[in-house]
Amino acid sequence: MGQQHAWLLLSRFSSLRRANVVLQHLRMSVHTEAAEVLLERRGCAGVITLNRPKFLNALSLNMIRQIYPQLKKWEQDPETFLIIIKGAGGKAFCAGGDIKAISEAKKAGQSMTQDLFREEYILNNAIASCQKPYVALIDGITMGGGVGLSVHGRFRVATERSLFAMPETGIGLFPDVGGGYFLPRLQGKLGYFLALTGFRLKGRDVHRAGIATHFVDSEKLQKLEEELLALKSPSAEDVAGVIESYQAESKMDQDKSVIFEEHMDKINSCFSANTVEQIIENLRQDGSPFAIEQLKVINKMSPTSLKITLRQLMEGSSKTLQEVLTMEYRLAQACMEGHDFHEGVRAVLIDKDQSPKWKPAKLQEVTDEDLNGYFRSLGSRDLKL
Repeated sequence: MGQQHAWLLLSRFSSLRRANVVLQHLRMSVHTEAAEVLLERRGCAGVITLNRPKFLNALSLNMIRQIYPQLKKWEQDPETFLIIIKGAGGKAFCAGGDIKAISEAKKAGQSMTQDLFREEYILNNAIASCQKPYVALIDGITMGGGVGLSVHGRFRVATERSLFAMPETGIGLFPDVGGGYFLPRLQGKLGYFLALTGFRLKGRDVHRAGIATHFVDSEKLQKLEEELLALKSPSAEDVAGVIESYQAESKMDQDKSVIFEEHMDKINSCFSANTVEQIIENLRQDGSPFAIEQLKVINKMSPTSLKITLRQLMEGSSKTLQEVLTMEYRLAQACMEGHDFHEGVRAVLIDKDQSPKWKPAKLQEVTDEDLNGYFRSLGSRDLKL
């Protein structure tokens, strides 16, 4: 009996061990999925860390679905006084939305294309209306969806490693996430130039353009964050004071000329036209090396995207953010049904041949009727904010 009892105990122990291994594996699987974004309560703040460094913290639907409810909870929590968002890995804040996954989902007939844009824009609006100070540390690459997670917040801190761009016209899309709201409100016609060409702003230029509200040396970001977390019941003014003290210490690239400033007269004159065709004609007539370079860039972009983008910015210049996001949701759904977005993703991210075959291939083939179709109301399927 003693030996049988021993075998029984051993058997049970082995079963328990196996069960523990399975449970541990399940916990790891859940943790791995959840770890795309880290949500922590630290000091006086809620801290959001975008945690997909191998993918330059590209924004997924799963991440949006974790961030939004937590943001709303912290906004209502009397013990949370500010919200900080940052990216892991040191290379990117967030390089954009996971557009490859969006294209694949659409081809597979999944609803993700509707869900992701809808929930992302609802999150963008929640950031803009957040009652607590919202601090985005935009250190590294900040494009597309990453811009949506930062530019609508009260504080956007750039560093010398910041790289901003809205390159959507090169993948058959348009500068969404509220681009139709903030881009036309930049100085002169700078936003139109950035939107149509996908031009990249780096370092201090991100701050000088008005994308960022502050500039701090990247090596001081950790210390800045710690000082913000240590504040006791801070007001928005207290948060601003801390960030401004770090900005005042920064001497990096202080005397460097603004990359777009020397071209602002050309940008304002060439990009003030009401049609893409006239913008191209203005660049041709200008004939400067800068203008010729922009011509080359624009000629590679999707003709449909260029026309959508110009109209998006012109209409968005007099709309509220909520109205712009509703308009952009319509545009996004129309682009998902079209050819150019999926062709752009193929050329840039899948086959990587960088040779998209746009349809239509020429600007004059994109009619006003075509364009009106993109801006048409979706009725009951429209975005509700």
